[in-house]
Amino acid sequence: MSEDILYESQGHVRIVTINRPDKMNSLDFAANDALAAALEEFDADDDARVCVLTGAGSKAFCAGADLKTYTMNFGGRPLPEFRQKYTNGYGIGGITRNMEIWKPVIAAVNGFAISGGLEISLACDMRFCSPNAEFAIQDVKWGFHPCDGALIRLPWIVGLGNAMEMFLSGDRIDAEHAFRIGLVNRIVPQETLLEETVAYATKLATRAPLAQQLGKEVMLRSLGRTMEDGLRFESRSFRDLGNTEDLDEGTTAFREKRDARFKGR
Repeated sequence: MSEDILYESQGHVRIVTINRPDKMNSLDFAANDALAAALEEFDADDDARVCVLTGAGSKAFCAGADLKTYTMNFGGRPLPEFRQKYTNGYGIGGITRNMEIWKPVIAAVNGFAISGGLEISLACDMRFCSPNAEFAIQDVKWGFHPCDGALIRLPWIVGLGNAMEMFLSGDRIDAEHAFRIGLVNRIVPQETLLEETVAYATKLATRAPLAQQLGKEVMLRSLGRTMEDGLRFESRSFRDLGNTEDLDEGTTAFREKRDARFKGR
């Protein structure tokens, strides 16, 4: 990877760390591209089943885009490269738009998740956070609105009223508030956050990977569609699973009263 983005393997789990703690783990162009590359590597690796995404240090998960870099020498407005990378490309971090990862991704939010950093966490499937975590969409304070999924994903996750409150005010909310409205799944002590998140990811990696991936795709593709369309997606996906070795292994393991050993085939 790069010094800004660390990539570690633990069994079938991959740990991706934004390693810019002196910049609150905000992303400049190079770090953004490196993070996108790390997620592409995870997605393409058949041995990798679950990803844990976190930030270095104890202050920030990610403070979003490094705006000082993006507005440099352009009268305070975003450089053209900003529009290209963040509105036409993958989006911030390579996960918020145009990159379809059907494997499970868990955010270990170890501090501030602000604006683009919040959007990265929203693009993950679950969010575990430390007690000192804070969440906000502060874009309206600076004259713009989110462009990497917060306006779409946040209402799905916390409901329209809570999403409107966060967006229209730009105020930060703490970990307890985030847990109360369903923004995070768990609050974990700072000193064990990564360990416990990886342990949970390791458990997920023992489950049937094809079933997880197809089921996740059904859930996400069904959002906003009619019940009839969603049921059709689900039924078609289930039929696809019928021809897999994993289904045979799972049913055999059930009959033999043992843990299944899935191979993703």
